[in-house]
Amino acid sequence: MAAASALALTAGQAAAQAPTTLTMAVGAPVTSLDPHFHQLSPNNAVSDMIFDKLVDTDAQARNIPGLATEWRAVGPTTWEFKLRPGVRFHNGSEFTAEDVAFTLQRLPNVPNAPSSFAAFSRPIQRIEIVDPLTIRFHTAAPYPLLPLDMTNVRIIDAQTHANVTTEGFNSGGLAIGTGPFRVVQHRSGDRIEFERNAEYWGGAPHFQRVSYRMITNDAARTAGLLAGDLDFIDQVPTTDIARLRNDPRLHLSEIVGLRLIFLGLDHLRAENENSPHITDNDGRPLGRNPLRDVRVRRALSMAIDREAITGRIMDGAATPANQFLPPGTFSHVADLPPIRFDPDGARRLLAEAGYPNGFRIQLNTPNDRYINDARIAQAVGAMWTRIGVRTSVEAQTWAVFVNRAGRQEYSAHLIGWGSNPDGSHPMRNIIATASAERGWGASNRGRYSNPRLDALLVQAMAELDEGRRERLLVDIQRMAAEDVAVIPLHIQTNIWAMRRSLQHSARVDELTRAQDVRPATMR
Repeated sequence: MAAASALALTAGQAAAQAPTTLTMAVGAPVTSLDPHFHQLSPNNAVSDMIFDKLVDTDAQARNIPGLATEWRAVGPTTWEFKLRPGVRFHNGSEFTAEDVAFTLQRLPNVPNAPSSFAAFSRPIQRIEIVDPLTIRFHTAAPYPLLPLDMTNVRIIDAQTHANVTTEGFNSGGLAIGTGPFRVVQHRSGDRIEFERNAEYWGGAPHFQRVSYRMITNDAARTAGLLAGDLDFIDQVPTTDIARLRNDPRLHLSEIVGLRLIFLGLDHLRAENENSPHITDNDGRPLGRNPLRDVRVRRALSMAIDREAITGRIMDGAATPANQFLPPGTFSHVADLPPIRFDPDGARRLLAEAGYPNGFRIQLNTPNDRYINDARIAQAVGAMWTRIGVRTSVEAQTWAVFVNRAGRQEYSAHLIGWGSNPDGSHPMRNIIATASAERGWGASNRGRYSNPRLDALLVQAMAELDEGRRERLLVDIQRMAAEDVAVIPLHIQTNIWAMRRSLQHSARVDELTRAQDVRPATMR
């Protein structure tokens, strides 16, 4: 009895001492609180704190119930979703099927969206509201990916958001969802202050308040954690991993993720057109776009020593990549050979393509978005220069970079993509021909286009047999790799650091969310 009383007292003391405020710092800026404006991981992470989706994902990116408790195909072209009863938005409005229908109708109509969510509603031809808690989606053809698509769509309130603009969400006042946290204040590019939604259907969050800060300087994030000003940081600088791992006050949370860092290339300009940042060795326009020649693209890829980048620049916190998805994910191409580092072979390919003396190119990169992004670009530039492609690197803040990339202003650029664990996700968004009608290619900033690949993707998206669909997606990804649609570099390991008094559920999708952090005394 005495032992039981002592345990109860200890548990009570721990609960009493549990912090009520969590101060987090993220390494990438959140550009909008509009959950449908920009497919961007930092935005999605914050959206997940405010809004909910019909289908959620666990830490391994597997589908789990969200605002929908169950879903099933009730016909070859009809999906039915049963909605969770008793859910309310932060302003008290009741969640119903009307909100789902309204949300899906909004996706393709968000003005100036730099990376639209429209692809996730385009397959739906008709929405049928059966009753307030039952909704059916009718598609033109069999569409097995609809539940997966719903993991990307945050639901908003039809009544509150009837005429809302992106600016209205960004003000914070209209960032109203059904999620675990409410927005108290939004200072764009600086911080978001949250308070917990005590009535959250999934259970009240562990922290009363969350201060979600955007600190893009790596050294400042680490210094804030070490000084005790911050409780939790993401994008741990690779140079600080060992130091933080050995600090008894702290610990790390890590997992191999789904984020590919890659190089996008200019496929928009025709072979006989000038690419904006490519010249001959004397700085004169070439009169042609060498990046439209697969031999040049292959040479640029072969010139990159991925082992050196992952070992020396990433300090082992990344895995060399030859495709979008890591082993173990659906439609990973298991027999695709690694991209061999072969500078001599790269020079031979350039000569064969008509560039024995190379040319000049500018490689653009963000300097505050991905782990070591500018350093990686500098390393790639040096490797390209060694094969005769004299490379200058221009690094910019993410806000400037991504807008210019979205306007296809670059010849070559470094960027990342965090996939769902299904090959259709990067193929639809990054590789497929840009099409407003289909909602494809929303993040295809190089404007790669391959009609044969698109045709196979159409087949895969309508294939209900999982085995056949996976084989199609493997063929599509192999085709993209052989054509060097983009140049893959590495897949990041996701690493967070925190006070030892905290625990964290590491996510393969790298989203940094307050609901995944809890006091270490809790399980």
